[in-house]
Amino acid sequence: MPLNSIKTVAVDLGDKPAPLAYLDTLKNFRVVIRAAQRHSAWVEKQCGVSGAQLWVMQELHDHSGLRVGDIAKKLAIHQTTASNLLDSLEKRGYVVKTRDREDQRVVKLALSDQGAELLLRAPAPARGLLPEALQKLDTESLAKLNDGLKALLECIDGEDAGHGLQPLPFTL
Repeated sequence: MPLNSIKTVAVDLGDKPAPLAYLDTLKNFRVVIRAAQRHSAWVEKQCGVSGAQLWVMQELHDHSGLRVGDIAKKLAIHQTTASNLLDSLEKRGYVVKTRDREDQRVVKLALSDQGAELLLRAPAPARGLLPEALQKLDTESLAKLNDGLKALLECIDGEDAGHGLQPLPFTL
């Protein structure tokens, strides 16, 4: 049969994408995740701290005197995870913890001189590839992306929303 005699039939898929359109989206997910993995590995190779630790250091550089809970909120992670990241940075001499004079229960955090030097030498973006890229999106694009991700999560059985408070494994 000659090619010019083949008839195409339009199929109304309603709200569903074309049958193989999901594969393009899957490929884009892979590119995004691998780019973030490569950046995190490069950060660790260049300066010896993980991507999440470098992000903590950037926040302390920008806002000295934060508390553990503040760091957890800024990184959108669980407070225990933030505490573990900070303990590791303190042991290495990059972060200094001090008790508040008026309320000894309050621990304030600051970047040490050694931590500030490391941050200056570290590859950018210090907050990580994904957080920086997401911040560059306009409000409408970010909302559409978030809505799409929520819809995707609804299709995944048994997914725990608590995982949203854990850094990606390759950034730890």
